[in-house]
Amino acid sequence: MERLQHLISKLNEQFEQNVAPSQMLVTVQLIETELTKLYINSAASPRSTKISVVMPSVLKITPELMSLAVEEQKETERKIVEKKTVNPAPDKKGGNNWPLYPLNDIPTLAHQYTGKELNDVIGTGSSSINDKLKDNVLELAASLKETPIRELKKAIGVNDRYVFINELFRGDEPMYERSIKTINNFRILPEAEYWMERELKIKLGWDDTRDITKHFYQLVKRRFS
Repeated sequence: MERLQHLISKLNEQFEQNVAPSQMLVTVQLIETELTKLYINSAASPRSTKISVVMPSVLKITPELMSLAVEEQKETERKIVEKKTVNPAPDKKGGNNWPLYPLNDIPTLAHQYTGKELNDVIGTGSSSINDKLKDNVLELAASLKETPIRELKKAIGVNDRYVFINELFRGDEPMYERSIKTINNFRILPEAEYWMERELKIKLGWDDTRDITKHFYQLVKRRFS
C-alpha cells in the first residue's frame, strides 16, 4: 500500500506541475500494475475460493483455451443426459408400474457433475500472472531510463529531490536549487558534465560508484538526450 500511495502522490504532483502526458501515462500504468498485484494477493487469500475476474491485459483467452472450456461443457451435458435415460429400479413396496419415476430422475448434489470453471482452465497457462506483471514492470522501468527530459527540476520526483539534497548536496537546499537551474540552462551535455565535475563532484566529494550519484547523472543525460 505504501508503494501505491507513493505512485498516487507522484501522479498528483505531475498533474500540478503540468508534466508531459507521456510521463503521466507511465505513472498511471505503474498504478494499474500495483492495483493488479493487490487484487491478486487478496484473491489468493484463504477466504477466497476462486478468482472471479482475470485482467485482460495480463492473460488472453486463446482459441485453444476456449475450445477446452466448450468440451468441458459438452461433457457435463452428456453425463446429465445419460443419467436421465437410465431406467429407475422398480419399487418393491408399492409395485408402482410407472416406467419412470420423476423423483428418481433428479440427481442429488452428491451425483451432480461439476464442470471446471473457465477461470480454472485459463489458470493452467504456462506462465503465471505474477511473472507477466514482473515483466511489465521491468519494461516500464527500462523505458523510463530512455525518456527525454525537457525540464530537469520537474522531472525529479519528491523522494529523489529529498535524497539528492541530503546525500549529494549535504542538506543545502539552496545549493541544490541553484545547481539544478544551472545544469538545465546548459546547451549541450559536455558543458553540463564539465561544470558538475568542477563545481559539484570535486567540491562536494561525490562518489561515482554510488547508486544515488549514478541516478543523478542519468537524469542529467536524459535532459540533453
